[in-house]
Amino acid sequence: MSGNANELGDFLKARRMELSPAMVGLPEPGGRRRVKGLRREEVAMLASISTDHYIRLEQGRRQASEPVLDTIARVLLLSDDERAYIFELSGKEAARPRRRVRQKVQPQLRRLLDDLTATPAVVLGRRTDILGWNPMAAALFTDFARTPERKRNFVWLVFGDPAFRTLYPQWEYVARSCVAQLRMEAARDPADPRLADLVGELSVRDEDFRRWWGGHHVAVRDVGTKVLHHPIAGDLTLDWSALTCATDPDQQLVTLTAEPGSPSHDGLRILASWVTDPGPDRRPY
Repeated sequence: MSGNANELGDFLKARRMELSPAMVGLPEPGGRRRVKGLRREEVAMLASISTDHYIRLEQGRRQASEPVLDTIARVLLLSDDERAYIFELSGKEAARPRRRVRQKVQPQLRRLLDDLTATPAVVLGRRTDILGWNPMAAALFTDFARTPERKRNFVWLVFGDPAFRTLYPQWEYVARSCVAQLRMEAARDPADPRLADLVGELSVRDEDFRRWWGGHHVAVRDVGTKVLHHPIAGDLTLDWSALTCATDPDQQLVTLTAEPGSPSHDGLRILASWVTDPGPDRRPY
């Protein structure tokens, strides 16, 4: 083991021992932990690498790539100076951390959402964050306005909201597709800290997500069909399509429509009339 490799391993271990699960968004386990700080397997899971890979890094038996170093720096909450230090020890060039501007729905997409009074529509941003929606989408899925912003993410809702498992009779198919689309997002921007946080949280709380994420399947979000069992509109088979915004390619307008004259089309008309006059209780359902 070289001196730098030894120093890198000692440094990573020291920083890992300073963190608690709560500090990195993991649930606090019941009972007393036998180790101080984060476990190596917890760091590996949050960094989306194998436990063996991370152990070898701490033991100085494996070189780390720039993307892996960058992800570990975010997982361990390293400062810019500490991040530069681990790159120096690894003999890698540390790129300047990229500052990401918080996404807001583009004005033209907002106007489209407002005009679609009979069609459910949402605007999805990076990592399937839900940036905007219309009343029909809120009635079809959930009241996004009542969902905490940190959890206003389609993949998180599919895995984290029990109502979505009831809404989708083919939940496993939908969930697997979501994981595959999220994998494609990770390929486009592997250094996205919020994506790493999302993957880490879902990996901890859901065994299915953890297994399917490890399968490395990918998919592009473009067109498809969703089958839903809605408490008001009944059984729906809806075609969805994604329109990419020209001014911000990381935003897509996703609409859900039904064949005219079909029972699903009638169901959307029922939902639209309910949205127009929901009565005293304005909750979606």
